[in-house]
Amino acid sequence: MKQDSTPHSRMTRRSFLGAAAAVTGGQIAGAAWTRLAAATAEEAGSGGPWQIGCYTRPFDQHEPLVALDAIAEAGYRHAGLMTAKTKEWVIIHAGTPVEEAAKLGDEVKKRGLTLVSVYAGEFPVAESVEAGIGGLRRLIDNCAAAGSPGLLLAGIADEALYKPYFKVVGECCAYAAEKKVVLSIKPHGGKNATGPQCREAVELVGQKNFRLWYDPGNIFYYSDGKLDPVDDAPSVAGLVCGMSVKDYRHPKEVLVTPGTGKVNFPAVLERLRKGGFERGPLVVECVERGDLKTEIEEARKARRFLEELMSSKQAGTTRRE
Repeated sequence: MKQDSTPHSRMTRRSFLGAAAAVTGGQIAGAAWTRLAAATAEEAGSGGPWQIGCYTRPFDQHEPLVALDAIAEAGYRHAGLMTAKTKEWVIIHAGTPVEEAAKLGDEVKKRGLTLVSVYAGEFPVAESVEAGIGGLRRLIDNCAAAGSPGLLLAGIADEALYKPYFKVVGECCAYAAEKKVVLSIKPHGGKNATGPQCREAVELVGQKNFRLWYDPGNIFYYSDGKLDPVDDAPSVAGLVCGMSVKDYRHPKEVLVTPGTGKVNFPAVLERLRKGGFERGPLVVECVERGDLKTEIEEARKARRFLEELMSSKQAGTTRRE
């Protein structure tokens, strides 16, 4: 995504699918999906409605299995597949054979982790809407094969492709719902750099299982530090199903361990909770760079920061100094 070990029990894929099948209309509404996400966390014994996880990105100078080992060693129970040291940069992409995606999902499980999110790169909408639909369907297939209930999209920088891009998303929502995969978009520059812009995209698609994955660090990053996510967060009320936990340091740096930068996470989360985001995945996307040992320790610090924050009754009301 361009910019800027003790095993634990987990919810089975079958039990997730059984819960999802109860949602009416064949689509998963944002609020319903976050309830299901909470169910996976509670059944896995994670102690509450929040799935505190870590993407592979903090360890993407290493191969995928090393990154998964690092996530487990840092004490997480939940994981997200994103970037790693691979030929394609993202671990799963449209060209990944579905059998390989399933094997990657198995590797996640072997480490006592539950997969909650996948970022799998782009789909070829620049070729045509039809090609884009085919590509996004392959991403959905791979996401489902890996066992993730969520596929994260980054939007499109080319304004000429804005409407075709979201037409592809809209055309694939029913297919994603059949596969029990929720599609989401994050603030990521271009015409989806802010909360209001992301809301416009979600409303343009107008499908219940296309939601918003909030990223407070990117709100700062793409506004050159001028737009505070505390002020932006209310604009996405009712849309958020998960968060990339990313901090920010001026100028233009997001390789920051959450809790040490400019993002006021208590206040951001309180604003999001007032808007209906009361449970779901909180997945660390970036930490300070270093050698593998250092990055594991930074990821461990991020986990502890989030655990303390989400267990505190003062979360969102006390300013972090």
